[in-house]
Amino acid sequence: MGGQQAKPEGPNLADGIPLADLQDGEPRVGHLGDDAVLLVRQGSDVFAIGARCTHYGGALWDGVVSGDTVRCPLHHACFSLRTGEPRGPAFNPLPRWDVEVRDGVVHLGEKRTDPPLASRGRRAGGPESVVIVGAGAAGSAAAETLRREGYDGAVLMIDPERAAPYDRPNLSKDYLAGTAPEAWIPLRGDTFYEDHGVERIAGSVAELDAASGLLRLDDGEEVSFDALLLAMGSRAAHLPIEGADLPHAFTLRSLDDCRRLIARLEDARRAVVIGSSFIGMEGAASLRGRGLDVTVVSPERVPFERTLGPTIGGRLRRLHEEHGVEFRLGRSVTGIEEDRVILGDGSGLTADVVLIGVGARPNVELAERAGLEVDGGVVVDPYLRTRIPSIWAAGDIARWPDPRWGTARIEHWVVAQRQGRTAARNILGNEEPFRDVPFFWTQQYDLRVSYVGHAREWDEEIVEGDPDGDCAVRYVAGGRALAAATIGRDGASLEAELAFERELDAPPPAAWSGPSAR
Repeated sequence: MGGQQAKPEGPNLADGIPLADLQDGEPRVGHLGDDAVLLVRQGSDVFAIGARCTHYGGALWDGVVSGDTVRCPLHHACFSLRTGEPRGPAFNPLPRWDVEVRDGVVHLGEKRTDPPLASRGRRAGGPESVVIVGAGAAGSAAAETLRREGYDGAVLMIDPERAAPYDRPNLSKDYLAGTAPEAWIPLRGDTFYEDHGVERIAGSVAELDAASGLLRLDDGEEVSFDALLLAMGSRAAHLPIEGADLPHAFTLRSLDDCRRLIARLEDARRAVVIGSSFIGMEGAASLRGRGLDVTVVSPERVPFERTLGPTIGGRLRRLHEEHGVEFRLGRSVTGIEEDRVILGDGSGLTADVVLIGVGARPNVELAERAGLEVDGGVVVDPYLRTRIPSIWAAGDIARWPDPRWGTARIEHWVVAQRQGRTAARNILGNEEPFRDVPFFWTQQYDLRVSYVGHAREWDEEIVEGDPDGDCAVRYVAGGRALAAATIGRDGASLEAELAFERELDAPPPAAWSGPSAR
């Protein structure tokens, strides 16, 4: 994937670097030949790994070291200093170098990269076969993790989209804007899954027979499983108005959705965007980048009102207005016609194309028919396991207990990736609770907002800095910070993530009462 690839400053490490030049726990960048190398000292140990995040090339020397990991400031990917192993949103590990300290000087030895996943050592135990329903963020991360952990049993991914897995967050950003080629969209190359022994079926599951460990596909084929991961994700919410199914009205959830929308833009001049959250606002920026006149219509008073609040939402509105986007906020849409959108007050907006971004709905129907517990999502325990021991759920459909925020279901790409990783490890017997801090980012024009934590409701915003410059906003309820959003303060975002992780050492919130808490 693309990224910032300017050569970093720092010493040439060919002749080594004095150990005294490395401060404990402080990342230091240097270069060895064409490689940017990150050095981190921890007591008597010195680690040397690749200095650029494998997700989008973020500068890890601007990140934060915590324990034996380093975190990327861009999208919070996390890497082991010892092994280079990644935690989402990065997929690929970092290279690492042998290190030797002689006479107070740190010398780098052989560069090491991980072998292909399928050639790793075998892992004893685990189920005979694993079936994953869904090949999005959670499903694809689970499949890779199984192989990364050394599992050599059968792995099958079932997904209705032949193109999956792909980088879904990019659909409403650079790809829709026309600044990213489609070659960036697939998460892996054409033969990656075949090379690593992961079978893929393009199809939908019509029935789950949990008692017999059997799936029936919509074409009648039957698939048996020893362990099953449900990772079906979510679908775009339907807007129940006349004209929502007209050819020039689009939702944006899949790669095919985006392709059809882009094809329609060739003859479009005016766009109306319905909704002012992620798809709506990112889509508005991308459509404006293509030169369309864009109007956003939403019942909210400010964009992202329920997620980011008035301070960040107001900043994003001003940003869009500076780029020529118009807003009709506090308004409803009652119909879509061939060349215009009808608002609740009877007025109309001319539209050659309409983008509908009014949220998403989890795909829980299969789980419901199978008798699994569903409460706004598939209910799982801290290990992401359903009430049936051989079935797990992860990603947008999973409703899991978190000791900091109570029971949660969160539709974020990074959360889904990390849950897929945890579910895979638990399928192999790890008994590892999912405790990662929720994180998402949104990119609009040249502005990136990072968000950590989970605030369904809050009674106070604490703002540090200038919302029209760089700032941090904490969302507080009952005197306790539930989440933080930052603009231009990547370090503060990482520190907030670490602070939420440290809350696990404190007593759980009073409202916490186990997996059935709402």
